[in-house]
Amino acid sequence: MSEPAELRVRPARADDAATIADFNVRLAAESEALTLDDATVRAGVEALLADPAKGAYLVAEQTGALVGQLMLTIEWSDWRNGPIYWLQSVYVIPAMRGAGVFRALWDHALAAAREAGARAVRLYVDEHNQAAQEVYRRVGMQPSHYLVFEREPV
Repeated sequence: MSEPAELRVRPARADDAATIADFNVRLAAESEALTLDDATVRAGVEALLADPAKGAYLVAEQTGALVGQLMLTIEWSDWRNGPIYWLQSVYVIPAMRGAGVFRALWDHALAAAREAGARAVRLYVDEHNQAAQEVYRRVGMQPSHYLVFEREPV
């Protein structure tokens, strides 16, 4: 796995929660012009970090500071008799974009998915976020034939 100098990818820890929550708030604002409630996001991050059944965060760290993240969640596919790994909450700080941070996170996530016998790795991206779509294409992902439907609130 090629990583930028001094970049380390590792599983997130409880003491990363504040930074991860901050990154998630920034992500929503930048990618979808959404304003998220800080306390709700922080509680959601802490809940996931406390319960591995909910998923896991991978973080990229450079010289002791977090510079990127992604969250992995698992969906069981009865059609494939195996797991599908979902990448969510993908964020790299602006100063480190284009420096290989996402690639390093991706390499670690893909390795984890392969090790777990995942049948696919998926993510969703805002249809207007062309920059992110290009990054995902560069790592070998392609648009799916599925559309995402939702109902919020339920």
